[in-house]
Amino acid sequence: MGTYTRLLQADKESVKSDETVTPPVEKIVTQTKKQPKKKAIKVESVVSRYHDTTTPRYHDTTVSRYHDTIIEAIRKAVKQIGKEAATHRFTVAEKQEITNIVFTYKNQGVFTSENEISRVAINFIIADYKENGEESVLAKALKALND
Repeated sequence: MGTYTRLLQADKESVKSDETVTPPVEKIVTQTKKQPKKKAIKVESVVSRYHDTTTPRYHDTTVSRYHDTIIEAIRKAVKQIGKEAATHRFTVAEKQEITNIVFTYKNQGVFTSENEISRVAINFIIADYKENGEESVLAKALKALND
């Protein structure tokens, strides 16, 4: 018999008996003083070690048309040989990151250059700005720089 059913039976029995037993006030006061305050118990989720995660079927990862469109626009723009000379000032960290990207792709058999990566980035920002205006990455970054 569970605790809940015992409590229900005890409740029914107390209703049947007309006697009402009340403990002395002193006992109630001392009982409440002795009880320590309960601390909040932090419940952590438990990960089952014996169950593997399942990948949902019929859920292919799709790339948005916007993404496809912008990639194609950047590809076309960067394929054109740039004839206008420009000087960009990078920090040492930015230059190292670009060099790391070039090196990573070189190890994968994809040959690129710092110039090509810069042009991809510039064309992405331009396309994003044309598409999204004040909600573009460029607009938000410029706003943050000038606040």
